[in-house]
Amino acid sequence: MTHELQGYQKRRLKAMAHDLKAAVLVGQKGVTSQIVQAIDEALDAHELIKIKFIDVSEKSVKKELIDEIKEQTACFFVGMTGHVAILFRERQDPEKRKIVLPERKT
Repeated sequence: MTHELQGYQKRRLKAMAHDLKAAVLVGQKGVTSQIVQAIDEALDAHELIKIKFIDVSEKSVKKELIDEIKEQTACFFVGMTGHVAILFRERQDPEKRKIVLPERKT
């Protein structure tokens, strides 16, 4: 997989995530080991998840938290709408993947 998601891939993932409910809630305590474990498990199970920030209103703080989550879970940040972030991580086993990212048409 590439190092960053391309715009057309992000658009596809955002569309797929539209009807998802937040899998994990991130509160005032920020990114704890329990939060990281919950996000990791949700990504293993679903590949594409939403997380919701509670009591975090500053955009810069949310970005820092997302960067920390990305680093600890090796996932991609797809996008943010309000207080909800969309995260994606492909399964290691290609046969178990539910989501196949579109490739750029040449």
